[in-house]
Amino acid sequence: MTFGNASGPIDAFNAGILAAKGSLYMTRPTLGTYTATRADLVATANDLFEVVASGAVKINVNHKYALKDAAQAHIDLEGRKTTGSIILLP
Repeated sequence: MTFGNASGPIDAFNAGILAAKGSLYMTRPTLGTYTATRADLVATANDLFEVVASGAVKINVNHKYALKDAAQAHIDLEGRKTTGSIILLP
């Protein structure tokens, strides 16, 4: 499974290798497939917030910017100067 295109497209590979290693498969999921309707989107969001609220998943906020510095946050993102989550504060 691959997530996003941040590192560019995946090079071609021999699909026969997947079969030889035990009926493995490769997929390229997209969020839109799973949240095609408003009801799906709301249900998925509620599931996510429930898991985060339970503490099962911890979200590390590595960078905080004042809302007035949103342009700089975008520049830093585009320049790969950030890692983890980024938040804008009022």
